[in-house]
Amino acid sequence: MFATTLTIMVLLTNDEFLTELTKLFQKARVSGSVTMTMKRYDGRTKPHPRDGTPAVPNPKYKCLIRAQSSSKKISTVIDQEDVEKFSTAYTNLLKTSVNGLKRLKKPKKKAIAAQ
Repeated sequence: MFATTLTIMVLLTNDEFLTELTKLFQKARVSGSVTMTMKRYDGRTKPHPRDGTPAVPNPKYKCLIRAQSSSKKISTVIDQEDVEKFSTAYTNLLKTSVNGLKRLKKPKKKAIAAQ
């Protein structure tokens, strides 16, 4: 009766993630969009215990980055040591891929003051 499409999140290495993200941006240039999310990640796959047992002292936090297009989801986990290298590569990717944005027209100050 109902046709459901199941999209599975794929965890990639940092370099593979940037390569796949480039492909997502190229597909979205024709039609569609890409949604990016970033969040702190401590490596846990289970929720914190309720019984008051202490959490891991001084966890090494990582960064979880996800990208989603209409039919594809990808993600990667970045270690603390690799943040600078990844952010440089990510910034260069954004500069080359996100160039079709339109500038917003700012209203002139005189027009605003006249109202």
